[in-house]
This record gives sequence, C-alpha cells and structure tokens, in this order.
Amino acid sequence: MRDYIISIWGLIDPLYYQCSHLTYLPTKDDNIFRVRLTKYKGRNIVLSDGTQINKNDTLVKIHLHNVRLLKEFKNVNSEMKKAKMIYSYVRRSLPAIDIYIQNHPHSSEIKGIIGITTLNKGCERLGFEVFNISHPIYKWFKQIAFLPIEMLSSQHSFFHKLKQHKPSYLLMSTDKLSKMYRH
Repeated sequence: MRDYIISIWGLIDPLYYQCSHLTYLPTKDDNIFRVRLTKYKGRNIVLSDGTQINKNDTLVKIHLHNVRLLKEFKNVNSEMKKAKMIYSYVRRSLPAIDIYIQNHPHSSEIKGIIGITTLNKGCERLGFEVFNISHPIYKWFKQIAFLPIEMLSSQHSFFHKLKQHKPSYLLMSTDKLSKMYRH
C-alpha cells in the first residue's frame, strides 16, 4: 500500500511543482531542495548574526523534495540512517542555494532562507536557527500537512507522530549561508 501511495504521489508531484511556483536549483539531480521567493509573514525575528527578519522581508523558501526522499528511503528501516542521509543531502544542497541567491535578479533584497519542517534535530550544525511557529492555527495546519509524509517515511504510529513532531521555522541569513557554503 505504501509503495502504491508513493507512486501516485510521484505522478502528482509535477503538478504540485507547477502550482507552487517552485524552482529547481541549477544542480537539479544532486539537490534535495526546490525553492521559491517568499515574503515572510511571521513575527519579527533577530538571528544570531544580527540579521533582522521582519514581516514582508524577502526570503528564499526551501522545500525538501519529499517524494524523492520517500522513494530513496523505501528500503531503509533505520530512522538514524534516514536522518544521516537527509543531513548529508541538505549539506550538499546548500551551496547551490547560495549560488541561486547570488545570481538572482533581486539578490540584494533577499535576507535569508526559510524552511518549515518537523525535521529540526541537528539543523544547527548546518547553520540553521530554529524558531517556533507562534500562530496556533498555522502550526496546526502545518502539522496536519506533514502527517502523510511522516506516516509514509516512519515505522512509528500515527499518534506518536502527532505528539512528537512539531513543525518549526528554520532560518539562516544570506550572510551566514555565504560564509558557510560558498566555495
């Protein structure tokens, strides 16, 4: 059943890609992210490097290519191995986001990158800062939206997922991204 759902998702994903205005990065085959520009709508945040992220600031929103990950994890049973694989994919993919920002026509307006995820353990080592989603309805919406992905990728029960995995914002300034990932 799981393989069947992932196959259907793989067929629907190109439509989602078109509707969401996502962009593949130049290193499409080697990159786990798809991105788009967004206007930040959360509360004002100050990152550890002093970068202020305010409402309507321009950010690059990063999206994990979930269906690709699910296909690759099909025969991986260890949650630890999956976590290490995701960490490695993200680490290898971040330099391409820096290049994308450098080459973007509005690069001077882009203050950082943002993602929303329940996979936030260890992300500080990658340069991200974790912030709670303060709006309760949006947090609930995101938690529900992530459930299918988590249920397909994990051996844990539905209720375990509801209790353990809360979505959070991951943010990194463009300056920090450049310092850590520019080659």
